[in-house]
Amino acid sequence: MSNAFNPALVPPGVSAPTRVGARTQPVRPSVQAPQGPAFADVLQEQTGTQPVQFSKHAVQRLERRNLAVDSASMQRLQDGVDRAAGKGARDAVVLVDDTAFVVSVRNRTVITAVGTDQMKDHVFTNIDSAVIA
Repeated sequence: MSNAFNPALVPPGVSAPTRVGARTQPVRPSVQAPQGPAFADVLQEQTGTQPVQFSKHAVQRLERRNLAVDSASMQRLQDGVDRAAGKGARDAVVLVDDTAFVVSVRNRTVITAVGTDQMKDHVFTNIDSAVIA
């Protein structure tokens, strides 16, 4: 057997040895940090399990109209938004007890809230669905 250098046996990315029979370490690719959203975040977004959020305007309306949202009402609102999303709704009115929530289903954001007192003579526009939760 000969100790002669054979360039065909050198892996790609490794420089040729300077002397016959010299050992070289292969060049390892650098590991980059993952880019973009985490898989769990994408899965949560696609399955619609993100919590419903309230816009600044909606929070102001709730405060001004003295409308309370307890944990049971919040869960029913969440379920209503999930049902609307399952049917392909974009913007919906979700009725929970005596409160109507106008929701951007795609963004899972409450746009405004209206109580029973304000519903009289009120017209909901730009919605494609209504959910009774």
